[in-house]
Amino acid sequence: MLAELLFSAALGSYTILDSAEHSVDHYTQGLFFDGGELYETTGHYGESSLFRYPAPGKAPSDSAKLDRRYFGEGSIKLGNDIFWLTWREGTAFVFDAKTLKRKSAFSIPTEGWGLSFYNGSLLMSDGSANLYLLSPGDKRVYRNIPVHDDSIPVTALNELEVVGNIVYANVWQSDSIAAIDLNSGKVLKWYDFSKIAREIRKKIPGAEVLNGIAFDGKAFWITGKNWPVMYKVQIKP
Repeated sequence: MLAELLFSAALGSYTILDSAEHSVDHYTQGLFFDGGELYETTGHYGESSLFRYPAPGKAPSDSAKLDRRYFGEGSIKLGNDIFWLTWREGTAFVFDAKTLKRKSAFSIPTEGWGLSFYNGSLLMSDGSANLYLLSPGDKRVYRNIPVHDDSIPVTALNELEVVGNIVYANVWQSDSIAAIDLNSGKVLKWYDFSKIAREIRKKIPGAEVLNGIAFDGKAFWITGKNWPVMYKVQIKP
């Protein structure tokens, strides 16, 4: 368990409230809600897709796909646009939020991993111990936020979900979520989902790590890469 073995921030608690089906074919890279609708982006070359669902557990109402040379990563909606990162291609895309049609593309200076929205800006991770704030206008990085637990840098920051001044970040290969203060970059708490993840991987050999966190306004929904289920979770501060 990453939180107890390596770091000093407190271990937070949570309660599972509900669950919903999730496709084991989806290599989840990002989740977010827009109103009651849930959006998911998935990865792998030739399979990277964007799905819109009327609610968790429902069949997709619409979808879009990237060209096979792109490996899709995190995504977020801002206004009438959906921003969607790619992994190693140095490119992010803008899709029309109504039609899910591609509108434009822009360059990103690092790998693209997770994406969220904070104080009018895009918040991006790249697998390092840094988070990046990008202007949604010119798409340029204007601030780096080094993330740390006490004096230890927290690397492998992945999928992101901002609630207030806190970003909840999946940490790749850990099955843990870090609650990070965006003003200081300090990890406030860790939430350990390794028991759930281990049970899923025992049942589904192709299932991978926890990756996917979205806030519906009251509770979080979490899932993992190729997991058969999403969980509705009440995270306790």
